[in-house]
This record gives sequence, structure tokens and C-alpha cells, in this order.
Amino acid sequence: MADWDIRPASASDIEPIAELRAVVMRPDLERLGRYDDHRVRQRFRDGFDAAHTWMIEVTDEFAGCVALRPAEDAHWLEHFYLDPRFQGTGIGSAVLRELLERCDGTGVRSVRLNVLQGSPARRLYERHGFVVESEDAVDVFMVRERV
Repeated sequence: MADWDIRPASASDIEPIAELRAVVMRPDLERLGRYDDHRVRQRFRDGFDAAHTWMIEVTDEFAGCVALRPAEDAHWLEHFYLDPRFQGTGIGSAVLRELLERCDGTGVRSVRLNVLQGSPARRLYERHGFVVESEDAVDVFMVRERV
């Protein structure tokens, strides 16, 4: 596994993340018949909050991002995108493990997320203790309770 680090996001990171989102989500969205070149980027821009987002870097190169948004009874893991060049290298697991350890230290009981139906990312989340809470034709909603 390559050396990686995370740093807080800033407002200037919005466009690189929006582009990565389009690349990473395209196969799943196309399979579900929901890919729209403009919408996939704009939806991210509309909800971007740098205060809860981290940039993942591998040897000082942008490799991905992840957001952890606090809510009343849980943290929401969102916008976890990793450049395809770094997928399957263990970086995603390492980042997720670190974020879950941080969450466990806050006293908040649950971490929640949603993943697209059929996404290979679901296996990553299941390996880290997430279970299906509910699902529909597009999304699978998952939760991990603090151990």
C-alpha cells in the first residue's frame, strides 16, 4: 500500500472532487440508468461542505476524498471516492478504518451511509461492520453500530 494522508478540504477542492465523483460513480449510475453528465457533478457541488470533508492524498497527489457529516444520532459517511488508480490497494480500507476509530472516540453510537445498488463499494463497507438497514431500487442504506 502506498503512503497516504488526509487533510481538511477547502472551497477550492470542489471541482477536482466533482470530477472524481463523475468518474467513480459513472459505471454504477449508467448500470442503473441514472447517469447524467451534468447532474452527477452539480449534485455534489450543491451539497459540498468543506468543513466535514477530507482530501485523501498519496505522495502529495489528490487520490480521493471522504466526508463525515455529524447528525443528531449518527455520523454520515458521504462522498467517499477514490481514484480508480488507487482502488484495490488497501488505501480505502485504511482511510475507512481511521475514520471509524475517530467516530468510536466521539461517543456517537452509529455511522450511516448509502451506497448505490450493485456497487462494489458495498463489500468494503460490509468488511468494516456495516449492515443493510433498508434499500430501494437505487440505494442501499447501511449502518455500523459502535462496538
